[in-house]
Amino acid sequence: MENNNKGLMLMVFSFFFCSMPTFSRQNYFTTIAPNQFMQYGDTLVSAAGMYEAGFFNFGDSQRQYFGIWYKKISPRTIVWVANRNTPVHNSAAMLKLNDQGSLVILDGSKGVIWSSNSTRIVVKSVVQLLDSGNLILKDANGSQNFLWESFDYPGNTFLPGMKLKSNLVTGPYRYLTSWRSPQDPAEGECSYRIDMPGFPQLVTAKGATVLYRGGSWNGFLFSSVSWHWQVTNKVMNFTVVFNDKEFSYEYQTVNKSIIARMILDPYGNSQRFLWSDSTQIWKAISSRPADQCDDYSLCGINSNCNINEFPVCECVEGFMPKFELQWESSDWSGGCLRRTKLNCLNGDGFLKYTNMKLPDTSSSYYNKSFSLEECKTMCLKNCSCTAYANSDIRDGGSGCLLWFNNIMDMRKHPDVGQDIYIRLASSELGYIKKLFRWKDRKEKEDTNLATIFDFSTINNATNNFSDTNKLGEGGFGPVYKGLMVDGQEIAVKRLSKTSGQGSEEFKNEVKLMATLQHRNLVKLLGCSIQQDEKLLIYEFMPNRSLDYFIFDTTLSKLLDWTKRLEIIDGISRGLLYLHQDSTLRIIHRDLKTSNILLDIDMIPKISDFGLARSFMGDQAEANTNRVMGTYGYMPPEYAVHGSFSIKSDVFSFGVVVLEIISGRKNRGFSDPQHHLNLLGHAWRLWIEQRPEELLADILYDNDISSKIIRFIHVGLLCVQQKPENRPNMSSVVFMLKGENLLPKPSKPGFYAGGDDTNSVGSPSIYEASMSFLEAR
Repeated sequence: MENNNKGLMLMVFSFFFCSMPTFSRQNYFTTIAPNQFMQYGDTLVSAAGMYEAGFFNFGDSQRQYFGIWYKKISPRTIVWVANRNTPVHNSAAMLKLNDQGSLVILDGSKGVIWSSNSTRIVVKSVVQLLDSGNLILKDANGSQNFLWESFDYPGNTFLPGMKLKSNLVTGPYRYLTSWRSPQDPAEGECSYRIDMPGFPQLVTAKGATVLYRGGSWNGFLFSSVSWHWQVTNKVMNFTVVFNDKEFSYEYQTVNKSIIARMILDPYGNSQRFLWSDSTQIWKAISSRPADQCDDYSLCGINSNCNINEFPVCECVEGFMPKFELQWESSDWSGGCLRRTKLNCLNGDGFLKYTNMKLPDTSSSYYNKSFSLEECKTMCLKNCSCTAYANSDIRDGGSGCLLWFNNIMDMRKHPDVGQDIYIRLASSELGYIKKLFRWKDRKEKEDTNLATIFDFSTINNATNNFSDTNKLGEGGFGPVYKGLMVDGQEIAVKRLSKTSGQGSEEFKNEVKLMATLQHRNLVKLLGCSIQQDEKLLIYEFMPNRSLDYFIFDTTLSKLLDWTKRLEIIDGISRGLLYLHQDSTLRIIHRDLKTSNILLDIDMIPKISDFGLARSFMGDQAEANTNRVMGTYGYMPPEYAVHGSFSIKSDVFSFGVVVLEIISGRKNRGFSDPQHHLNLLGHAWRLWIEQRPEELLADILYDNDISSKIIRFIHVGLLCVQQKPENRPNMSSVVFMLKGENLLPKPSKPGFYAGGDDTNSVGSPSIYEASMSFLEAR
């Protein structure tokens, strides 16, 4: 699946927000008894008014469906459709209980076009819509056992409390199926299900073809799910029941006031949404596939996909490409073959891979009671066994997973992942160990520009990297506060098993930051290297990052307009130093509000130089096949073509300016009238001569209003679509402080407006630092 398809997701998902005709209210139900029926215009409402059910159609279509939607959310969002494959083609449709106790939909001639086909018959039954969104049929005499429930027949929406499940004895599956098209809820080609052969795993498929694999259940999450998102945004609890009779998977929100749903679209993309009461929009919090490495078996057999490397595909150590020429031309489908044959019962060993999404488990063997050592012994006894791992990582790990012959669809995990042991001939293991020792020595030589701290010193300063000392998580990994023995406060970035980046970014940051000194740059104090632990030690910033303030409705009040403009000015001077005044010309490539730290006096300091590039002399631009940065802050020429320059940073700076002034995120914002992102919204307000409507809800007086408008003007000049039209940072600094007339801005990059512009569209709907759409 091409990454550029992800940029269409907003349009793809718009069909879920169905625009319904105005209902002419006839009857309002809380339950449906055998002597009652519902027609078009009647609605069934859950007890607390969370959900509503009734007949609906799409636009001017005459096809009628009976469905469920959120009662208080507009536009109407459909979560389930009963007769998705058999719409009624006249206005006389009716829903009722028949004499056998089944829920049925009748057409105008009283023919049954849909039925719940309830297998149990009771004397008196009743239909009810629960506040979970579950439509149920139950005994009216008070039994809590449901005769039938809509949650057992999911459509394209996965709601809290709903289960994806399989009866391991009788075999039927319950899984999501996509809609056929935006205006047709009939069962589509794509499914989201638990794959049961071998060890159970979550997959998205188109027909019989797997598109994306969410991985196997590891005791906490499915192995491909981001741990960082789940820990830092603890809004959902995931539950799996796995025994001899059943495998089921469900989630619940930690608070009943949180409205969440997951959608499978017609193309096999899945997204989780949370409803925002403040903005009255659905906010996408995760999306799959998230990057190139999520495409199933992108790299073929016996390979590893690493989104932080270029090329992304590499053979597992001890293996080589099956077709060398195709591999070099980025056709990895042929996969990899062993360099040295296994010796089977005498002379094989295992190479440990850490932080991995485990390979496809559809042909694996599992034993939930074995230890890891027992798992290894069993693998060595079978000549076809090629890898082993724990099946459950809780409490230090337990259970056994074995893979046979070729392994498929393994990748470097975006944040945590698991350990897996790959079987190799002993001669290969000896060679690999020597190679690793050489790489480790070379890495240490590359960091000799910085002060080297002893690891134990930093470990003590951070209280053994305790959670109470943790300040947050970035693309590099977790960041901790530390206190040295002399009383100096420090901030420690830790590149270890939880990091999504690699050694190259570590070395890059050490080399650059050791040579850079400026009031508006964070100061690097040193680094520490010990085996697989790599640390960067910085001066401590007590006021955390800029995004912590400006996007919080309460904390944002602490930044008045004078301070906001001072912060913008400070950032501009830090960038000017990087581009023009430092020994090397530095292009940051990942400037964003979360990478602007604030000291005790709220002075801004640019941080996170892992993706920065340096140039000698007059060089100011380059091209790359490995696009890295953060969508929402990346300019069009870089995101689309990989071309970056000092004007790339200027674009990012312009986005930051507009975010500081508006208090809104570029990627998280969509104005309700034109559905534009922040740049498009600011541009439309500017050309309509209403720029003051962009301002955050912070009081200001007339003395500063003209200056704020000037900063908006400069911000729009910085985010212009063509890099040659953007000013350089020396001009930006002058324009922010000067009184001269400014040039007229042209439309911004990624502006998706109306006919008055040439729209270039929006590349993606989620914000994360990316490498080929990678989540950092």
